[in-house]
Amino acid sequence: MLLLSVVIAACETTGGGALGGSAESRAQRLAMNGDYQEAASVYIGLAAEASGSERDRLTLLAADNWLDAGDVVRASNAFRGIALPQGGELLWRWNSTNAAMLLYEGEAERARDLLESLSRESLPPELRLRVEALRADAWFQLGEPTRAVELLMQRENWLDNRQSIQRNRERLWNGLMVSDPHRLRGAAEMATDPTVRGWLTLGSLATATGQQGIGWSNGVVRWRERNAGHPAMSVLDQLEIPEDDLLDYPRRIALLLPLSGRTASAGKAVQNGFLGAYFASAGGLDDRQSIRIYDVNAEGGPGAAYSSAVEDGAEFVVGPLLQPNVIELANDILVPVPVLTLNYLPDESLPPPGLFQFALSPEDEAVSAATRALQDGHGKAVALVPNSNWGRRLLTAFATEFEGHGGTLLDYRSFTSESPDFSRTIEELMGLAGSVSRYQRLRANIGSPLQFDPRRRQDVDFIFLAADGAAGRLLKSQLKFHYSGDLPVYSTSSIYAMDGRSNSDLNGIRFADTPWIIAPQSWIRYLPGVYREYWPEERRLGRLHAMGYDAYHLVAPLFAARDGTMPEIDGATGVLYLDASGRVHRRLAWAEFRRGEPVPLPEPGDPNLPFQAIGDDGAARPDVPVDDQAWQEEAREL
Repeated sequence: MLLLSVVIAACETTGGGALGGSAESRAQRLAMNGDYQEAASVYIGLAAEASGSERDRLTLLAADNWLDAGDVVRASNAFRGIALPQGGELLWRWNSTNAAMLLYEGEAERARDLLESLSRESLPPELRLRVEALRADAWFQLGEPTRAVELLMQRENWLDNRQSIQRNRERLWNGLMVSDPHRLRGAAEMATDPTVRGWLTLGSLATATGQQGIGWSNGVVRWRERNAGHPAMSVLDQLEIPEDDLLDYPRRIALLLPLSGRTASAGKAVQNGFLGAYFASAGGLDDRQSIRIYDVNAEGGPGAAYSSAVEDGAEFVVGPLLQPNVIELANDILVPVPVLTLNYLPDESLPPPGLFQFALSPEDEAVSAATRALQDGHGKAVALVPNSNWGRRLLTAFATEFEGHGGTLLDYRSFTSESPDFSRTIEELMGLAGSVSRYQRLRANIGSPLQFDPRRRQDVDFIFLAADGAAGRLLKSQLKFHYSGDLPVYSTSSIYAMDGRSNSDLNGIRFADTPWIIAPQSWIRYLPGVYREYWPEERRLGRLHAMGYDAYHLVAPLFAARDGTMPEIDGATGVLYLDASGRVHRRLAWAEFRRGEPVPLPEPGDPNLPFQAIGDDGAARPDVPVDDQAWQEEAREL
């Protein structure tokens, strides 16, 4: 968020005053076109050939462009090489770069104070523009969006070409997008200037909805009607938003859940998530929806509950939750009213037309693990899965995805959770059993003890582990004991049990999970805490809260999916997309256990991104060299 809210530089902010030689002119043109890395390279090359204050000026320009490109390391290295100037324009430029560095470090108050002082100087025009942009960045970081918007609106008056004006508006928009939606809403209510209020209102709408769903689309239509001629129209024109009519959506929704009996807690958690999403979006609806909730058990089963909902005028039905109920419903009805079930039918079942399926499928998580491992540069895997139907399903999903995209599953073993000792299973999987038997043969032949360290197989890049938290803690510790602790481990959300026990034994394990649990998006960041406060008994059911939240946001696009397609939704359970059979699938978020806590992982920008091993203390370990010779159990001897 910090990187997005600072130094998204407009083209006019990185020049060096009057055009100098041809090389500096080229650097300025590169910066104007957004090629900041290349511009920085030109500036630093010129600095290497200069001396004195001219070298410092060119180095500062290089640092500014590296910051604009997000390359903080190079910018910092360049900036540290310049001593504090004595005064004049070079000092102003040094202070502006210093302020930008402070913003990247989260020191917004220090940056603001420095920039406020600079703004009172008689700065050259291009430096004035940069300082004013950085001032706005600082106020955004400090949670004062009104002041930031006012500064950028004033800055626009000093720009003399359409490209620069548009970049200034995009900068303003980027600042709004990393602001808190509640602060934006409060600031909009207090704003007296209609243009400022328009920016803040639109920013509040965008950040509260994640720029998706019926609340966003219909809210934008209304905002346009009320803010004709607003400068933010040029930003909206670049987004994919309906131009005119309000989107169609069902006015009456039925929610079929088990709200009594032994699964009532799960049903209530989904219900709470669903209603939370409704109340967060209701402001964007032209007239309020009615949501009627039916207890599947009290109604006499899913078919009876569905019939009651249809008789009561439901235009869309969500539920049921349990797979047996989903199967029963699919077999009993012709679906005159579309349905989104909250579980999948068995793979061999053919759903009736109008029936969509959404589930927190563990297979999606296994697929995500295969994809992430390949993105991280790992092409050879072994797997440890429970000896159960669940374990076999995950192994099949993982292997199909992994090998379908070029990976190789070398071997796998199944374990039973009844026994806390997995030594034999791990020894067989990692080739240690053969190493021990060879040692025993050699010792028998020699007739005396030998110094011996078992050696695991060396052709493995990582381990896919399907396990719950209890088994995972034991398996991770025993993998380390059996000389396999240096291997990366990828898992699913089941490894994060949220059972109050320490997760230190899981350090280093990467796992797929819902964003709601490990990395909530800005528009839902406050919700998990609210749910924990008001429903503490549902603390371990957060994934079902997320499911209910997403189920609500799936209703409108599925209701409108006349051609069987749906735009992707950045949801609380993952990125949601619809396949040709009517199933909604998820692409998961990723986290890694460090010091016993899950730490969100960024999306891999490079398909060969290396895995950084984490030790038992949670600290990064240096890479362990791996023998790249293929492991052949029969051919290798001690």
